[in-house]
Amino acid sequence: MAFAVIAAGGSGDRLGVGVAKFEAEILGRPMVSYSLETFQSSSAIDDIILVVPADRLADWSPRSLSQSGISKASLTVAGGRTRQESVFLAIQLIEGEEGVVAVHDAARPLVTRRMVDAVCEIPEGFDGLITAVPVTDTIKSIEGGAVASTLERSQLVSVQTPQAFDLATLIHAHRAASRDGFTGTDDSSLVEREGGRVGIVEGRPSNIKVTYQADLVMAAAVLSGRGMR
Repeated sequence: MAFAVIAAGGSGDRLGVGVAKFEAEILGRPMVSYSLETFQSSSAIDDIILVVPADRLADWSPRSLSQSGISKASLTVAGGRTRQESVFLAIQLIEGEEGVVAVHDAARPLVTRRMVDAVCEIPEGFDGLITAVPVTDTIKSIEGGAVASTLERSQLVSVQTPQAFDLATLIHAHRAASRDGFTGTDDSSLVEREGGRVGIVEGRPSNIKVTYQADLVMAAAVLSGRGMR
C-alpha cells in the first residue's frame, strides 16, 4: 500500500498574489491541482492525503477533490505551524504503520509521474528514496563573511520532492524529532538522523519549487510545453 502526502504551505505563504501559495494560479488553475493530478495518475499510489491551512479545509475536502477527478483523495488535513509538523500530523492519521509513503511539496507543480513511480520503488536495504539533481553551480562554504572553502560539487546534489519512505520508519523518525525538538530541512534528514539509509533517484531541473512570482511564469511555460493547459 502506498500513500501520498501533498503538503501545502501555511495560510500566510501568499507569494504576494492575494491567495495562499498552493492556490496561486498557473494557466488558470490552482498550483496544487497539477501535483494532485500527477499523483492520481501514478499506479504506485493508492491514497492521497492533502495538507492545507485550516481555513481552506472546506474547499479542499476529499469529496470536492473526488468530484474534480482526484478519486484517490482520502483525507484533507489541517497543517501545523511548519512543514515538518504538517507532514507529521498527516502520517499519524494513516491506519497502521505498513506500506510506503511519498511526501511532496505542493509548491512543486512540475513533478512527473515517472518521479512518483521511481521513488515508491524502494529497494531492499534502503529506508527511503529521494529525487535529486546534480549541482551545476560552484558551491562555497563561508565563515565570517568570507569564503572558507570550495566544495566538490561532484559529491553534491540538489534535493527535491517527492521523497518516499517506509511508513513505519518515517513515523518513527518524526516522533524522535518531535521528542527531541529537532527541525530538519526535509523528511530524509529526519530518517538519516535515526540511522536510516536513503537512496537517490533522478529528478529534473524543471521540477522547481515555486518561491517567487517569477517562478509562476517559469512553471506556466514548462506546463504549456507539456500540453497541460
